[in-house]
Amino acid sequence: MDLSNLKPPKGATRKRKRVGRGPGSGLGKTAGRGNKGAQSRSGYHKKRGFEGGQMPLHRRVPKRGFHNIFRVEYAVVNLDDLAERFEAGAVVTPEALHALRLVTRKLPIKILGRGDISIKLTVKAHKFSGKAAEKIAAAGGSIETL
Repeated sequence: MDLSNLKPPKGATRKRKRVGRGPGSGLGKTAGRGNKGAQSRSGYHKKRGFEGGQMPLHRRVPKRGFHNIFRVEYAVVNLDDLAERFEAGAVVTPEALHALRLVTRKLPIKILGRGDISIKLTVKAHKFSGKAAEKIAAAGGSIETL
């Protein structure tokens, strides 16, 4: 056996369906499209989610609550994580946080105030909680909103 005599197993391949090629083919005349109606015409295209006139799933399921389309999702980092990973006097940037795997997704970064920080850091992020800003300032550090 070599590459020149390889072939698919019996029954694995089928002949191509050639529609509209006469009555003997079984797919002549209407070419398997049935009689009349939109689906028999060329250019017909079914709408996404259409279920043949039955009430579609996205209209059957109940909707609850409020979904704010303007919501901004943040990647959050807490102060105790910064205190563990950075030395005193370091500049904390989004790039540095990505490098240390403190954030993995490309989202704006928000610093939260869990834990304590005793080292002086310059923290650059998109948003800060009130407590986090207070604690960084109390430790002698500074914050910069991007």
